[in-house]
Amino acid sequence: MICLEKVEDIPRLQELFAQILIVHHQARSDVLKVKGSKFTDKELEGVIGDANKPVFVYEDEAGTILCHLFLIIKEVSENDGPQKPIKTLFIDDLCVEEKARGQKLGEKLYQFALDYATEQECYNATLHVWNDNQGTLDFYEHLGVKPRYTEMKTVLK
Repeated sequence: MICLEKVEDIPRLQELFAQILIVHHQARSDVLKVKGSKFTDKELEGVIGDANKPVFVYEDEAGTILCHLFLIIKEVSENDGPQKPIKTLFIDDLCVEEKARGQKLGEKLYQFALDYATEQECYNATLHVWNDNQGTLDFYEHLGVKPRYTEMKTVLK
């Protein structure tokens, strides 16, 4: 079952963030720590109830959270330079519990995000993936997601 996050879900969300960080650290140990979190508990509390930053969780029949989905609705207005006014759903974070992978839960959450974007009258849905995270790149390519642009770098140290 997919439902909105609740304050009592925060400890479980932090556990999932720890799993994500390990994967990202393995791919990008040059810029990512092995421990930490994307959000503090207080920041997560602030996200709850923010209509422009909904967080959904997937719970199994026992009520255990197996996945989370962090979304951000972004709008470009008529006054924002040359870009046409559009509304975008940005998938900020999609995580499936390590032990629950392979059950198509990530696909369900991704489709849920697309359906939510349609309900919110978004023009598109976007997300970021580290190029060094081949498993995640393969996952999204399998779902038909196409690159939007390439950000490049030169490491100086």
